[in-house]
Amino acid sequence: MPMIMAQESEKYPLHRCIFQGDVKTLNILIRTHDITEKDKQGNTPLHLAVMLGRKECVLLLLAHGAPVKVKNLAGWSPLAEAISYGDRQTISSLVRKLKQQAREQMEERRPNLVAALHQMGDFYMELKWDFQSWVPLVSRVLPSDICKIHKSGASIRMDTTLVDFNDMRWERGDISFIFNGDQKPSHSLTVLDNKAKLFQRVRYEETELEIEDEVDILMSSDIMAAQMSTKSITFSRAQTGWIFREDKREMVGAFHADFYQINGMVLESRKRREHLSEEDLQKNKAIMESLTKGSSQGFKNGEPPMRRASLNPPPESNITWDEYVVAPSGQCPLLGRNLVYKESSKSFKATVAMSPDFPLTVDMLLNVLEVITPFKHLSKLRQFVLMKLPPGFPVKIDIPILPTVTAKITFQEFAFRNDIDPELFQVPSDYFEDPMRGYGAYLTMMMVLHTASCARG
Repeated sequence: MPMIMAQESEKYPLHRCIFQGDVKTLNILIRTHDITEKDKQGNTPLHLAVMLGRKECVLLLLAHGAPVKVKNLAGWSPLAEAISYGDRQTISSLVRKLKQQAREQMEERRPNLVAALHQMGDFYMELKWDFQSWVPLVSRVLPSDICKIHKSGASIRMDTTLVDFNDMRWERGDISFIFNGDQKPSHSLTVLDNKAKLFQRVRYEETELEIEDEVDILMSSDIMAAQMSTKSITFSRAQTGWIFREDKREMVGAFHADFYQINGMVLESRKRREHLSEEDLQKNKAIMESLTKGSSQGFKNGEPPMRRASLNPPPESNITWDEYVVAPSGQCPLLGRNLVYKESSKSFKATVAMSPDFPLTVDMLLNVLEVITPFKHLSKLRQFVLMKLPPGFPVKIDIPILPTVTAKITFQEFAFRNDIDPELFQVPSDYFEDPMRGYGAYLTMMMVLHTASCARG
């Protein structure tokens, strides 16, 4: 046993340096060792540095490009663990690095995405969204929407009236989202508020004020992770008829479609709140509403907004490196605060209609959705389409949006066209740029929150 323990202790040299607070040795080894390596708990060196409050190690790892958007075996990222620990400077550093890495990844994908859009024929498409609930009173008040999508060359325009949907509340408007792939990144994304006749360029880089706003949101709200578990999903042909049963086939718009039951669809939700006080829990909704509506933009009475202070650090862990490194996988010793943790799961009955006649392929759809996924419900659609679906194109889908709400999406119209008006992808001459107000600002914050939520879980 001592020999086994000694062998285990020699593994993961970067992790060991961090555990022991040996910044000098870490600075030497970091140049020759894999900074992305995971130990038996799925923790990267950055995970450990954050969980143990090793600030110098965190900054050193980030300077060498340690990935922020990576999960351990428990399903949490370094940013999630930093929020739990509660040091504001560390959280800010991770958020900035996360943004930088997201931009770099986006720019790496961008040439291939633009090339794929150019190769795709120009088209017009309509997506109909019907939100439904098994709770009768809720179902009566849920919205519906038709997204109209035009594509020409490497440009895409989406017109929608449903800007965001969350917690039984939704933002209505008359919004157009324009992506011009041939423009430089700072001018490629534009949001039009057609009622107010305003437009905003959606920036890839946030201001210091926006970063600090986001840190306040992260420190003041639950650490959440929600995902659709695809491990146990299977598809079976849907049946029709009372006596003589047969496979269900129907027309969806102009397209023949085969219907499938989706079995084993489970929405898994997890949350942590060990970093929050009772007062925090009461203030959460007010803080979120204030920040997402942009009310913190600018200073009140010439003074900067009050920022959330760092928490007192959790008690120093008594766990030694040797004890940590031999712990069985999935049984990570407690290194930070005592977890305040809750998880839930809900199974859904769902169907998907697959059509072999639909002119668009699933890969083409994914390229389109990659551009317009800042809208949260469209992000859910992209996650669903990434599953291994039956043959054909998913012309009608049920997707869980919230534990009590399902969206039914229908591709009700599609046509390749060579007469798409190029003016659709330009800002009208009578629109004014307003970077501080309107739905453009709202969408910018939604993109911030979406990025943060991806990192937290």
